[in-house]
Amino acid sequence: MKKVDFIAEVSSNHNGDLDRMKKLIKTSAEIGCTGIKFQLFKIDQLFSSEILEKSETHRKRKNWELSEKVIPELADYTHECGLNFSCTPFYLDAVDLLEPYVDFYKISSYELLWLDLFKKCGTTNKPIVFSTGMATMEEVQKTLNCLLQTPCKNITILHCNSTYPTSSNDSNLYSIKMLKNMISSIEIPDDTAVNVGYSDHTVSPGVIYRTVHHYGVYFIEFHIDLDGKGKEYATGHCWLPDQINEVISNVNTGFTADGDMKFEPSLSELLDRDWRADPSDGLRPLKKIRKNFSG
Repeated sequence: MKKVDFIAEVSSNHNGDLDRMKKLIKTSAEIGCTGIKFQLFKIDQLFSSEILEKSETHRKRKNWELSEKVIPELADYTHECGLNFSCTPFYLDAVDLLEPYVDFYKISSYELLWLDLFKKCGTTNKPIVFSTGMATMEEVQKTLNCLLQTPCKNITILHCNSTYPTSSNDSNLYSIKMLKNMISSIEIPDDTAVNVGYSDHTVSPGVIYRTVHHYGVYFIEFHIDLDGKGKEYATGHCWLPDQINEVISNVNTGFTADGDMKFEPSLSELLDRDWRADPSDGLRPLKKIRKNFSG
């Protein structure tokens, strides 16, 4: 049976609290996710000094940082819970720091043009997932070509709208098909897999269902919060556990309806076959049943 990989993006909703981080991990496992992702950034290596000098809002993002020290413990606990562990590196040294712990790297839409980051992640041989918010197809293809020149053999490109939150009618899911067409039009080494997924900022079940069952996406990233108290929840792009739990369950249940590729009565229908209308008079059940019917 097919199953969609749902990856819970914690972002800064951990609030710097290790216990909260672990609860996010455990909850993600309980609601059916296959992986969880954190972000490793330092404000002075994320924004230029000109911006930090002029913007108190950006300076306050210091409070959103994840401590490098907790990465080993987060990775261990994530694996104990049966999930894959990932983290987005936002500075080059973070790639080295994360390498022993992550099952795959995720690179954000805002770093799409920074090919040095992609090259460094690619040299680790780890799978790489990257988002495409705000990008043109030419930019995406340039980044993909960059990765194809590295040892990386497993690449997932996430269609994404980087508006927080994104309205359903601005989701442009057709871009998923366009990304697949782009991939099929270029030469991919036989030993390399390049797939297309989706990064959600809509908090819309309908968008998720459309993404999976119409566009054939099997890798979905979404932003999670525990209780509406995470630092990013107020922006409106984060799912609560009970909301996404229902979606994950419904998506994967939907695949059980595909059947076994045969056109024939199911086992559950066999008892009712003889209760169809008899062709001789149009009455139910078949005459062979009427003769022996005892009520």
